[in-house]
Amino acid sequence: MALKALFFEGIHEDAVATFSHAGYEVRTLPGSPDEAELIRELRDVSVLGIRSKTQVTRPVLESAPELLVVGAYCIGVEQIDCAGCTERGIAVFNDPHSNTRSVAELALGEIIMLVRRVFHSSQALHAGTWRKSAKGCHEVRGLTLGIVGYGKIGSQLSELAEAVGMKVIFCDAADVLARGNAKSCGFPELLLTADVVSLHVDGKPQNRNFFGEEEFRMMKKGASFLNLSRGFVVNHQALAENLKSGRLSGAAVDVFPEEPASGGAFSNSLQNLPNVILTPHIGGSTEEAQQSIGQFVSAQMCRYLQAGNTRLSVNLPHCQLESAPQDHRLVHIHRNIPGMLLAINRVFADRGINVERQVYETKGSVGYAILDTNRAWDEDLIRALEEIPNTIRFRVLC
Repeated sequence: MALKALFFEGIHEDAVATFSHAGYEVRTLPGSPDEAELIRELRDVSVLGIRSKTQVTRPVLESAPELLVVGAYCIGVEQIDCAGCTERGIAVFNDPHSNTRSVAELALGEIIMLVRRVFHSSQALHAGTWRKSAKGCHEVRGLTLGIVGYGKIGSQLSELAEAVGMKVIFCDAADVLARGNAKSCGFPELLLTADVVSLHVDGKPQNRNFFGEEEFRMMKKGASFLNLSRGFVVNHQALAENLKSGRLSGAAVDVFPEEPASGGAFSNSLQNLPNVILTPHIGGSTEEAQQSIGQFVSAQMCRYLQAGNTRLSVNLPHCQLESAPQDHRLVHIHRNIPGMLLAINRVFADRGINVERQVYETKGSVGYAILDTNRAWDEDLIRALEEIPNTIRFRVLC
């Protein structure tokens, strides 16, 4: 019987096609479901594909006994209870790379539009007023861009900004290599110096409420502010007040603490303020990025399902083992306690089965083994492996 795969949130057709061509029974549903709907839809599903809106909670996981793998077709996995997935032997995969160029390009475009006050002029013209003025408009050449978070997106933005003549300074929690002529500096210095501050921090809990009234007060008067990272890192009310007072000259925000489903009602303190660009979390929403993400995440999920490889898994130990057509492959997920690999190999030894090759890794509370044997599995072998104490999940692949 074919395994069932379910995809939400308009994941790219290439992702769906990968599983259809591999023989899975595939369904796609629009939008992001609430918890009750997801529980209802997942009862006999083995493969789940989502983007950033769908919440894979502990109750969802408890109601999905067949679920083997979750693919987050985006960068972040905060919407997934990864610890709960690990406890149940469910692999989680994402794509931290493919949409980074799209986000960096949008950030650069918004910087140019902010310092040229493009949206301010456009709104006036849409309202029927011809307002031509150079007041408050600047070239980006020679301005200083401060990038907070110099990872995959921040570093690409650094290169793009430097290419149009901006000076780039950055700060990051890690010791990272500067691109081009960019200079590393402390966070306070960045806020005091930068003409434009752009946030590109990750979704770790410690970044919640990272940027608020104190940080806005430290920024250079007349500076612009961008957030294309996570909605919960910025105090939007404080940002709105600093824009209204004129301390900040403009802002561009792509992510929000509360984000409705597509077509839903939106309300935020930043609405209807001049020289503020609001976009509905579209930083990575280009056809090129979504196609790449679809291909990348689906490929990782298929490698896990078909060969047991977990090299780029978010939550499981990273194991990879080349396949040999004549061998029979099994994977064993278990709690990380002493003696587990010995117990697994003893099951094979007691039955005169030779393990031709194996890889084994642990990560936190879990251990993961891929084993190739010289004899086909049978019901007695499967039962013995499943009954090893502290087994989480056991699968026969071929």
